[in-house]
Amino acid sequence: MIILMGYMGSGKTTIGQLLAHEMGYHFIDLDSLIAERESMSIPEIFDIKGEIYFRKKETEYLREQLQKDQEIIMALGGGTPCYGHNLDLIKESGIPTVYLRASVTTLFQRLQKEKQYRPMISHLNTDQDLMEFIGKHLFERQNYYNKADHIIDVNQKTASEVVSDLQQLLF
Repeated sequence: MIILMGYMGSGKTTIGQLLAHEMGYHFIDLDSLIAERESMSIPEIFDIKGEIYFRKKETEYLREQLQKDQEIIMALGGGTPCYGHNLDLIKESGIPTVYLRASVTTLFQRLQKEKQYRPMISHLNTDQDLMEFIGKHLFERQNYYNKADHIIDVNQKTASEVVSDLQQLLF
């Protein structure tokens, strides 16, 4: 198993799917798994049951996945390593972790297009609000992300280039 972490919009799902395909591994997106198991989209879970409920389920499903001994590429949600004891659970598992590091500018360009689908930023009205939110939030989370075993810079790289970097790094 390999775990991909990083801020929303860093490419965890896209890169994870490509890497899994290249390696013949299974791909799991933790947010998609939560949505499937809870029979609700992530925004619906946040709206109906709240963030605390979501974070509890996130830890529950993360713990379940960490116990599997399979060839899996798992993309975490952007906040997964930052809440509760999730990062400790991940580190204790011994599973290699990779931080897909993207700049505030790169994240802004990506997230601006999909803001309505992301509950953490859907309420932001202006580009300036979005840029400030990403900058502040990324600063708060970077300490967690930087504890990954490996860091790959994704700025100005295609998904294929990042996958190639990961393959050279990990295999």
